[in-house]
Amino acid sequence: MYITEEQICGYGAWLRQEERAASTVEKYLHDLRRFAVWLAGRELTREAAVAWKAQLLREEKAPATVNAALSALNGLLTFLGRGECRVRFLKVQRSAFRDERRELTRREYDRLIQTAERQGKERLALVMETICACGIRVSETGYITVEAAMRGEAQVRLKGKSRTVLLPGKLCRKLLKYARRRGIARGPVFRTRQATALSRKQIWAEMKALCPAAGVERSKVFPHNLRHLFATVYYRTYRDLVKLADILGHSSVNTTRIYLVTTGKEHQRQLEGLHLVS
Repeated sequence: MYITEEQICGYGAWLRQEERAASTVEKYLHDLRRFAVWLAGRELTREAAVAWKAQLLREEKAPATVNAALSALNGLLTFLGRGECRVRFLKVQRSAFRDERRELTRREYDRLIQTAERQGKERLALVMETICACGIRVSETGYITVEAAMRGEAQVRLKGKSRTVLLPGKLCRKLLKYARRRGIARGPVFRTRQATALSRKQIWAEMKALCPAAGVERSKVFPHNLRHLFATVYYRTYRDLVKLADILGHSSVNTTRIYLVTTGKEHQRQLEGLHLVS
């Protein structure tokens, strides 16, 4: 069997039918097309799949990146009825602390918001505030509608699950004021000039563009880090892991715990606080 663009597109259509997130489908198809280019017309075998895994490791990709690519490939193999060609994921031991180079602080978040406002990027500032104030995923911003702002809650339906996201009163007032100025009477608040929903890529790119003026490292600035910041601030304030898991839409608190891993510097301070060295 040889892999074709038609097969990749067919798998993409099946993923959408299964209601997989648009960003997930996009990432899977990107990885599969890279695999097809690397395969260069050779037959799709288990040996080829294992060789692709080795190639990713030679490129010194992060373990999570390798596993994401393998997840896309294994999914395609199952879809094509070639489950025997699936390859094993890398075993990754969970780190005891987070990389400080990717840790967005509250002060840095404030600088990003202030920079966006100073540059006249009101929509971007409000998008970032909405993600961070509610702890939602960037793919869930489309559920922030005028109607939701009026009710004070949004009904989010994603990944086959539905949950209610409560919106802070101050945020609702800002959203409605913004919508009135933009002539948006109903539907999603965040939209392009063509009245289409903002894409994850567009939000990501606009956030990255703020970095030089805000004085924040690019490695720290991406939409999901706003969700991490919300989780950290919420837990430090209320110490309620179960409630936080519900708010974030996690089916397991083990997933939520990943969000609360401290930075190396903070972890070191905790070790020093034990006073176990005389």
